Amino acid sequence: MSKTLKIRLFGAVTFLACVIAAYTYQATPPPTLTIEKIYDDLYMIVGDGGNVAVYITDEGVILVDDKYDQDHQQIIARIRSVTDKPVKYILSTHYHADHSGGNTQFADQAEIISTRNAHDGIVKHLQSNAPNNMVAARVTFTDETSVFLGGKEVRAKYFGRAHTNGDAFVYFPAHKLVHTGDSFASAPTATPLIDYPGGASLIEWPKTLDKVMSTWDFEQVIPGHGALSNKTAMKAYRDRVEVLRTKAQAIVRAGKPQAELAKFMETEYKWAPGGLPQLWSVPGMMTELK
Repeated sequence: MSKTLKIRLFGAVTFLACVIAAYTYQATPPPTLTIEKIYDDLYMIVGDGGNVAVYITDEGVILVDDKYDQDHQQIIARIRSVTDKPVKYILSTHYHADHSGGNTQFADQAEIISTRNAHDGIVKHLQSNAPNNMVAARVTFTDETSVFLGGKEVRAKYFGRAHTNGDAFVYFPAHKLVHTGDSFASAPTATPLIDYPGGASLIEWPKTLDKVMSTWDFEQVIPGHGALSNKTAMKAYRDRVEVLRTKAQAIVRAGKPQAELAKFMETEYKWAPGGLPQLWSVPGMMTELK
């Protein structure tokens, strides 16, 4: 095996391990979070769970996602490092605990907004490895909504199934920037975690990303996980998802058993045995890709 191939394989395995850890409730002290400046009024908090967008206005702060419950104090501390304004609204991209687990701490101080399906995902406890005390949004939408605060606007829209059946994409029109939640991850080797228990669809995923890219005028992208990215990288990810679907569908339609699909995903895409992609995605792929 060449040195270059070894490096690529190591990178893929490392990223997959991080993704699996991100979807598993953390009982140990969380890693240190950091805050990164994108614009004078827009920041990104990274570390532990999903990326959090911090949008500052004269009347308060709008967040996109709030990580795990255990990250609350660090999130507040990072916000306080850039503004003394209170958090007024939180727009949730989806129901998973690494993105909406912090609702438990924020629910009594901010209005939390999500799609109806994301709300129901929390209420029905569709994420089997999530903590039992998660709090769903009080305000929901099915198609699109906007938050106006301090003369600024943030839009949230449901474009269709992808990572779940309730993924919200969030748009900052003043900066032409989109937060995608886990419908996009910026690592070059990232592959989709298809949450079939939560209504995901591998077939619909590329179509959903196509709708986002054709509807909104944007260049920069805050992914669910990974570094700040852009529309070009999002398009490349969309194409990788389509290639994965085509390869997996060929195996399913050839009548191969689930074990053979699982082995292919392990070999080709480094989906570890027993990992969430194997547990959540492979059985659903056998059904959807027939």
